[in-house]
Amino acid sequence: MNTKTTKRLLDASKEIWESYHNHPFIQGIADGSLPQEKFQYYMIQDYLYLLDYAKVFAVGTAKSQNEKVMRLFASYVSQILDGEMDIHKNYMKRLGISLEEAEHTSQAMDNLSYTSYMLRVAYESGAGEIAAAILSCALSYEVIAKEMLQTFPSCTNHPFYGEWVRGYADPEYANANKKLIALLEQLTADYSEKQLQRLEEIFINCSRYEAAFWDMSWEMREIGLC
Repeated sequence: MNTKTTKRLLDASKEIWESYHNHPFIQGIADGSLPQEKFQYYMIQDYLYLLDYAKVFAVGTAKSQNEKVMRLFASYVSQILDGEMDIHKNYMKRLGISLEEAEHTSQAMDNLSYTSYMLRVAYESGAGEIAAAILSCALSYEVIAKEMLQTFPSCTNHPFYGEWVRGYADPEYANANKKLIALLEQLTADYSEKQLQRLEEIFINCSRYEAAFWDMSWEMREIGLC
């Protein structure tokens, strides 16, 4: 599979992605030392994030120019709502958080800024730009989880955080990312240098937002007012 564009985006954001692995929140999941109240805060905020994240895929569906691409974008909406959401719902149940409580929690400002940016990209740009914005989040979780396994091989056995690591290190999750990479490459195959630079900008911005999301979760930053 040709991954020329994807490699360009990853190379452009390399330093940001390398910083993920040393973040105290991620390290805390890997070695099991993360305080559960921080993880609870993260779980609720990430649940709210995923609701908007699914909308970005939905806009991609609307902007698709052929049935195959449309079906692929649409399939990710289902995977998020019926798959990835299950990890969050399982954890919220264990933490005693109801879906109603989570849905009535306001997004933290970092979270709101991130999802607003992704949705702006989705509404103002084409399907290729949407794929780039999405990939920054989707692929980073796989990379983070696999790095955890290399550094802490027994992390999947942790009674609380093991499920999180297993979910994002799962081959099925990786296969979904391979399809997303193939989609990005297909949609951007004929992009000009100017368009590729725009993709870099989007991917780097979303990568920075990902880093800010981990900061937000570690610091349990104040939620927004709306």
